[in-house]
Amino acid sequence: MSGGTGVGAQDKHFTVVVNAKAGTVLETGAEVFAQRIESAFAGHGCRADVHCVAPDALDDALSSAIADEATVPVIAGGDGTINGVLPILRTARRPIGILPLGTVNVLGRDLGMHVPLGQQVETLCKGEVATLDLGLLNERLFHSISGMGFFSLMAREREQARRRFPFSRAAAFVWAASRSILFTRPITVDIRVGDDHTIVEADAVLVTVNDFDGPDWSRSRLDGGVFEVHILNAAGLLARCRAALGVATGRWRSSPRLTSIVGQAVTLRRRDKRRGHITYDGEVSRIAGTLEYRIVPAALEVIAARRGARA
Repeated sequence: MSGGTGVGAQDKHFTVVVNAKAGTVLETGAEVFAQRIESAFAGHGCRADVHCVAPDALDDALSSAIADEATVPVIAGGDGTINGVLPILRTARRPIGILPLGTVNVLGRDLGMHVPLGQQVETLCKGEVATLDLGLLNERLFHSISGMGFFSLMAREREQARRRFPFSRAAAFVWAASRSILFTRPITVDIRVGDDHTIVEADAVLVTVNDFDGPDWSRSRLDGGVFEVHILNAAGLLARCRAALGVATGRWRSSPRLTSIVGQAVTLRRRDKRRGHITYDGEVSRIAGTLEYRIVPAALEVIAARRGARA
């Protein structure tokens, strides 16, 4: 990720498009949350127009914000929300802002934005421009993580657990991890990464945009132009328990059953040819056939923290 000229200035004008179904918004109410954001921007000498909209209206609202070249467009939501609007964000010919409102906030962490709301807003007003690679799976863009098997099932179970335990993230995680441990079945996958070719029986295969080399699902670079493929070899119930614990503690990379390969192009093919659950930044779909991953280098310019953003 490359640092750049600061984008914040006194009287800078922002248009903030908020996913009205984000947990943070539902907890406070849309009107109160919008007022909090407007006040936070005003406290840093900036102006903000805040629009809390339903998920199916995000594309139109964000397109309107991007079309108004007098403002800085900002999307507020979790990793899945950001994933869903990536095609719209790519139409912007200027830096865009992200306010992470999700549970995990993988991208927000890497931008140095996993901080209280007031500090997030300060970053948008005073931060620097950073370049962001994206991944392309067949025709679907993603910004951080895609995969199949244990991790994909965990993402799907986590979404269901959030509805079951809306006020306890810990309970939701335990529920999702337990069901994933019990119901994951090994898959045989044909994997090509560049010139490397292997066929493995795995509990999970995870493809990340650039190297996730930090202890807490974090990347030291966002514009390295590569994928990292993580293969969790099938080893039964105990190994999946350890994998879930590794996810919770940030020590997932220390597993002796985890193999990682770096490359610019990745092909995954399930040997059983069944439709499987594939995760994109926490969202889940079912896909059959070959999965072709390609890097989209320097796809977006985003606003990152002066300190704390990994560059």
